[in-house]
Amino acid sequence: LMELAGLSVSQAVFKLHPPSKGSRVLVACGPGNNGGDGLVAARHLWHYGYKPTIYYPKQSKNELYQRLKKQLEDLTIPFENDFGKAIGETDHIVDAIFGFSFSGEVREPFPSVIEALEKTRIPVLAVDAPSSWNIETGPPESGPGRQYSPDALISLTAPKPLLKMYRGRHFVGGRFLSQAMAEKYNLDIPPYEGLDQVVEVPVEGRNL
Repeated sequence: LMELAGLSVSQAVFKLHPPSKGSRVLVACGPGNNGGDGLVAARHLWHYGYKPTIYYPKQSKNELYQRLKKQLEDLTIPFENDFGKAIGETDHIVDAIFGFSFSGEVREPFPSVIEALEKTRIPVLAVDAPSSWNIETGPPESGPGRQYSPDALISLTAPKPLLKMYRGRHFVGGRFLSQAMAEKYNLDIPPYEGLDQVVEVPVEGRNL
């Protein structure tokens, strides 16, 4: 599923920001599954002709994530530890820091990263959730992320309740959902076309 999720993210980037608009993509990865999706997306983006850079300050020791990292290293995709430097040298950003399972406080080194995402004018695509947002209630009432609203969001498998508080461009990706599962939970399956793993859907009027 992570491989398909990352492929979906990469396709959303391609639709939002094709290489002709600027090939440099900064992929900010957290230590969990959301970060893993970002690592997979970066590999696909490289094969599409982009020049990805990875910000991955808290690297998981899990063998799966280590293998994903090794695949990027084998492609000589650079890892950058200075987010401020990296954000000044990119054309597009993928926020794959915190996703579906995030709760609690934003811990170092991510508060300053999320504050930078709040302020940047560079287009940002968030994976499953804007980092720091609660999956149910949306942006935090205070602290990092209170005013963060990325340009685009890709919901993996299905939209999450936080979508009610989001107003940017919205994609659904993954094609994971069976018709039976969708009917059980009263979810809409969007009309994917051909080989596409993503489809852009309006924020309003969708069953969550």
